Amino acid sequence: MSWQKKTLCILFTFYTFFCAAQSTLSGSTRDVSKNSTEDTSQVNQLLLLSKNALNETPQESVKYGMQAKDLAAKIGFKPGLATALKSIGIANYVQGNYVEALDYWNQSLHEFESLKDEVGVANLLSNLGAVYFDQGDDAKALEYYLKSLQVSEKTGNKLRIATALSNIGAVYFNKGTTYHKALQYYLKALPLSEELGDKDAIGTVTGNIGEIYLARGDDKQALYYFQKSLKAFENSENIPYSLNNVGKVYEKRGDYQTAIKYHQQAYDIAKKLDAKRDMALSLLGLADTYTQKGQVGFALNYYRQAQDIAQDIHSSYVLKDAYQGLANSYGNLSDFRNAYKYQRLLTAIKDTIYNVSTDKKLSSLLFDFELQKKQTQIDLLTKDKALQELDLKGQRVAKNSLMIGLALIFLIAFVLFRNYRIKVHTNKILSRQKLEIENLLLNILPAEVAKELQRDGQAAPRYYENVSVLFADFKDFTKLTDTVSPQELIAELNDCFMAFDNIIETYGLEKIKTIGDAYMCAGGIPFPNETHPENIIKAGADMQRYMALKNAHKKENGILSWDLRIGIHTGPVIAGVVGRQKYAYD
Repeated sequence: MSWQKKTLCILFTFYTFFCAAQSTLSGSTRDVSKNSTEDTSQVNQLLLLSKNALNETPQESVKYGMQAKDLAAKIGFKPGLATALKSIGIANYVQGNYVEALDYWNQSLHEFESLKDEVGVANLLSNLGAVYFDQGDDAKALEYYLKSLQVSEKTGNKLRIATALSNIGAVYFNKGTTYHKALQYYLKALPLSEELGDKDAIGTVTGNIGEIYLARGDDKQALYYFQKSLKAFENSENIPYSLNNVGKVYEKRGDYQTAIKYHQQAYDIAKKLDAKRDMALSLLGLADTYTQKGQVGFALNYYRQAQDIAQDIHSSYVLKDAYQGLANSYGNLSDFRNAYKYQRLLTAIKDTIYNVSTDKKLSSLLFDFELQKKQTQIDLLTKDKALQELDLKGQRVAKNSLMIGLALIFLIAFVLFRNYRIKVHTNKILSRQKLEIENLLLNILPAEVAKELQRDGQAAPRYYENVSVLFADFKDFTKLTDTVSPQELIAELNDCFMAFDNIIETYGLEKIKTIGDAYMCAGGIPFPNETHPENIIKAGADMQRYMALKNAHKKENGILSWDLRIGIHTGPVIAGVVGRQKYAYD
């Protein structure tokens, strides 16, 4: 669901790209009185063609935008030039050409600023932020969105204000620790969206607000906003999203029949629209509800259907949830062979998702490199242009002087290019080393503690009123060491602890340490929450289920089983970084 809610939010941004264009162009003829109405009308027609071609053939959209840009520049029609540059940027964005999109949007921003068109400026700032949002650079995206909000509030344009607020909320919605900030901005965007009557914006914002409340355990508020989203999307292809959200609330309340009704309705509509991802999400909702109801046979059927669709559309995230459900269901039926099979598939798909995440990070680094290269090219072109003007003025200078000057220019260009290559190479090495150091620190300490340590050089110990702690070790571990080789022992222990790491990550718990065969984790730190006792119990149960699957497999192969012992306690703790040379969080 998280993928869908965020995509909808970004679509809301681009839905408004052309909103100000018509009013800007229709009233701009008075600014170019020296030009014929026919010429400005032709620019407007080319811009309309560019807009209409955007969804079907973005390349055609670029072509019409370029024609509009050239004509507007020729006749000095600055509003048309600004909008043409924006249009070309949009078409490049749609095609995934982010560097080119940034280039044209920055040019467009400059034109709108020269026109003192603050509505256009706010629009372009929002568009620029969306590129960085897509690249995973939340800090840069937030910087542009906040600038857009500042300009929008100055103009009083409610559409631009609502867009900026919604986009800022989307940035904070990326992390659970900043949900409270996301909620603040969504709640500001909602009344403006309602005042404007923008149903897509209302449905998106209320759906996201509902998901925040549901994550907080406030199902009453969640249901209220999900129903508002449902009403806004009632004639939209997004309605299965809202129906499934309502179903999740009733599932949590234990009203399984109502939950099934909403998930089934979502599936029927999605099937009619041939929206396969929504179909798969609806099937997962039905499967989860039947699991909670205790009807494992029905749940298995729906999980299998969701699995088939997820494989068909290559959705790793939906497939992960289907495999998780199938593994748990077969485990509940004591069908350990199939449970083990789907547990292995689940582990494999998680690795795939991790690799996709890594690829996105690499793409972001490549994007930054291409952006730097583009800027260097612009700088070189600017220098060449200045040199050409100088050459025209100095035609009376002797031929030998001109040749010396050109040789000097090529030498400077070569030095600049060489220095640029060295700088890029050095920056890549430093960035890679910095990333390795940060990742190493995050493997040792919780993220907030690591940030505090990097920022202040120390991390202050903290008192927590209510924390759940889980201790686990293996029964008769000393005897087990006599039955296997040291290599096999360490490999087996590593497999178990890696599985435990995945389990506690699922429930938002924090790994503290391992000592020999002992494993320790905690919930409610470093961020207090009210669900940690329930989460840590569920994690303990999943650990036992995992060991049961492994032991069943061992039993089939005549291998001695490993029995896991788990202890859980809830109460006050003091947590902090221990030691100076080798940090440890304890």
